[in-house]
Amino acid sequence: MPEHSRAAAASAASPDTGVRYTIRPLDVSTWDAFAELAERNNGVYGGCWCVAFHSAYQRGISDNRALKEQLVRAGQAHAALVFDADGLAQGWCQYGSTDELQLRHQAQYRKNPPPPARWRITCIFVDKRHRGEGIARAGLAGALDLIATAGGGLVEAISETTEGRQAQGRFLFTATVELFEQLGFSRGRQVGKHAWTVSREIDPA
Repeated sequence: MPEHSRAAAASAASPDTGVRYTIRPLDVSTWDAFAELAERNNGVYGGCWCVAFHSAYQRGISDNRALKEQLVRAGQAHAALVFDADGLAQGWCQYGSTDELQLRHQAQYRKNPPPPARWRITCIFVDKRHRGEGIARAGLAGALDLIATAGGGLVEAISETTEGRQAQGRFLFTATVELFEQLGFSRGRQVGKHAWTVSREIDPA
């Protein structure tokens, strides 16, 4: 999918704060910025390095940081990185093909799988000091733009609904169903206590 590395940086403004962010794809040229953000946040969730959903990941065996860098350099890891006005990465939205990425709640998902998707969104991460500033929304919108550049297609995710409850942040690494719906996704089937499949067809750019 070479279109990703050629995608131009895009600018987006948070509708909540008016802060402008720049979206750039995760690739060799942005690896250092990604790594700096991950290291600033203890490797993400205690050292995940955003590899747990990768098909290549082997729990207890993989060196997470090394695997992530290897996948990025091979063009097998994709994300929309969100940069602030100072040029620091403050978040990302991970996406990729269904061959690259697995989903949560696999057992329930497989019982009645939805129509086959081309893309998956599996992790949306924001620096802990900058949550609530529209970065997750900017990252998700940026990922959809990159997917459109790469030819579009059906995009799926599994996310948590927060309607009527106060959810703990550590469970929201796929953001919220409500955010996906605000960006045009449709809710599908419930696959966990608060988890739902969501999907959206993206036209090619």
